Amino acid sequence: MAAIILAELAEGWDALRTFLESGGQVLWLIAGVVFAMWYLGLERWFFYRSDTLRHQLDVEVQRWQLRAEYRSWFAHQHRQMALAELREAIHYRLSMIRTLTALCPLLGLLGTVTGMIEVFHVMAVSGGGNVRAMAGGVSHATIPTMAGMVAALSGVVLLLLLDRMATQRQTQAEAALPLEWRTSEQRSEQRSETVR
Repeated sequence: MAAIILAELAEGWDALRTFLESGGQVLWLIAGVVFAMWYLGLERWFFYRSDTLRHQLDVEVQRWQLRAEYRSWFAHQHRQMALAELREAIHYRLSMIRTLTALCPLLGLLGTVTGMIEVFHVMAVSGGGNVRAMAGGVSHATIPTMAGMVAALSGVVLLLLLDRMATQRQTQAEAALPLEWRTSEQRSEQRSETVR
């Protein structure tokens, strides 16, 4: 059984390596960017699902509930500071993922340019008679473009998911720190809702 799995993995790796080599060096760069983008995206996804954010929110709620009053300018500033810290934790690395997503089609375009330069070089050296060599350059021109677009689309889907999760967490944080507490009963209800 293990030998079959290893054989399948080796065959899959060979197919991936052949694909990456057919697209030229830029395709390796696109693969690195996609790996980094998905690594950061999965880290954010696990962060949103973990207890770390909930614990940080609980700490801020406890600090907020220890205040003697909730309506003054100082209380409002304390709430804004707590929400800003939570917002920073929630949106951490999302801009990097956006940047990597936007970089993918640009790297695909770079692959197109380098592939066309290769085609023009073959045409200049052989006078346009070596069709096989020109086909290699065209392959180096089109495959990175396709890979860059597919990578960008996967990044857009990832960002939509992460943005939705970040918005939900931000809304929960704002609801957990209201500007006014009325009764101790409502405090305990709010505390139990925050824990969920």
